Amino acid sequence: MIIKLLNQGKEKKIKFALVEIPSKNISRFLILPSTKDKKFIILLDDVIRYNLDEIFSIFEYDQIESYVIKITRDAELDIDTDLSKSMVEKISRSLKNRKKGLPVRLAYDGNISKDTLEMLIARMKFRKTDNLIPGGRTHNFKDFIKFPDAGTPRLRYKKITPLEHPLLKGHTTIFPIIKERDVMLFFPFHSYHYILNLLREASIDPRVESIKITLYRLANNSIIANALINALKNGKSVTVVVELQARFDEESNIYWANQLQDEGATVIYGVPGLKVHSKLFLITRKESGRNVYYSHIGTGNFNEETAQVYSDISILTADERITEEVVKLFNFYVNNYKAESYKHLIVAPWDMRKRYTHLINKEIANAREGKEAYIWLKLNSLVDEEMISKLYQASQEGVKIKMIIRGICSLVPGVKGISENIDVISIVDKFLEHSRVFVFCNDGEEKYFLASADWMSRNLDHRSEVAIPVYDPRLQKELREFLSSQFRDNCKARVINQKQDNKYRKSTAKAKHRTQEEFYRFLQQKLK
Repeated sequence: MIIKLLNQGKEKKIKFALVEIPSKNISRFLILPSTKDKKFIILLDDVIRYNLDEIFSIFEYDQIESYVIKITRDAELDIDTDLSKSMVEKISRSLKNRKKGLPVRLAYDGNISKDTLEMLIARMKFRKTDNLIPGGRTHNFKDFIKFPDAGTPRLRYKKITPLEHPLLKGHTTIFPIIKERDVMLFFPFHSYHYILNLLREASIDPRVESIKITLYRLANNSIIANALINALKNGKSVTVVVELQARFDEESNIYWANQLQDEGATVIYGVPGLKVHSKLFLITRKESGRNVYYSHIGTGNFNEETAQVYSDISILTADERITEEVVKLFNFYVNNYKAESYKHLIVAPWDMRKRYTHLINKEIANAREGKEAYIWLKLNSLVDEEMISKLYQASQEGVKIKMIIRGICSLVPGVKGISENIDVISIVDKFLEHSRVFVFCNDGEEKYFLASADWMSRNLDHRSEVAIPVYDPRLQKELREFLSSQFRDNCKARVINQKQDNKYRKSTAKAKHRTQEEFYRFLQQKLK
């Protein structure tokens, strides 16, 4: 917040000051005493405004003005090449320097006085051609995700009760169920406790010998990290692949990496030149004298906090076709010099682009032969030029393509002669759509995949990402129902088109279909 103090005496003095609005360990919202059925909430910004006279009481002034501003600095980490320092030291030092990064954007109160703005631009060494954005009285709207629970019931989302999974319901141990067949969990509809309980069980099970896991973004008070620490205390071998360059989570990741290392874990700080974005863990359990592997592959981070608001999918499996390749992948994380080949998993950066291209080419070939050919995609972002060109080609050859792209979509659907066979919607609702799902017709023998990666060049070429094939016909059926429900949404689905007007889909159907509510009910019915 920038403050302007005016003394309108003979000399008409002007002073400026900056007041930082606290963001850590304090809420931006102060709940005031309520009256009857009304609740009152005041922003911390306004509390500061109300007390400016007291804060600046030692200065002589006649008038005081205040304007909220938000300065965005260059957040790229400058990792030096000093070989004498560890990666943790380099990241830690770079994090401190981030606070001094060059300003790249200034958002400010549109009512700010001209002289105040000019002073700010000059002092911050902005140019008038830089990213200067006039706005309202309030900034940093991401804080509103933590808005206090207030108001009448009709203004609140009805909280859902996380569901039990039909296969896991009532079982005290999870390993035998996973060994018998794959288990697929839909979050936040299913309880995330299944993931936490599996790791807890592994930490105390005498037959479990080791746990290996990739960590990208952990919760602040991570139950998962504490389960791993407990495993170490119980004599298990624990290997943790920590991505230190998970943007804006570097400090938290360093903290947990140090905690785990202090307890005896083998901590691997990613892979040089690659961000490790895969969502894996591998549990090795000694059964009848042989090693049996249990693995998790999913679309979301191992974070019990975001699992309550992110819509993600996880598969728990003991299928040797999958687990043996997860073993290979963890071997690569330990010994980066050896890149393995994979028959079942699709792994970036080695073969993910090539394998997806092959699957699209197969649909093109089938369309040319007059066979049924279609592709269903669900992604956060679709940006990669090569994959977009391939989808355009498929559309021109008659492949029917339906997509759910929640965020950035650089493909333009519905263009005659180019993309007229492509339909795209975006769903933004109570839970953040975060899962990546792929279905290819494959001449009637459908292929299903779940992945950690979007179709962006950074994911396909510069990150360690994993897509898992879904082989179980029962799970394929659930995924088809999941996507079909999303495509039927007529409440929160916006149509992506050439106009880019993002209008909500108009439906002739009498019944409303809000997919996040309907799919929850679908899973609820399966319990019965």
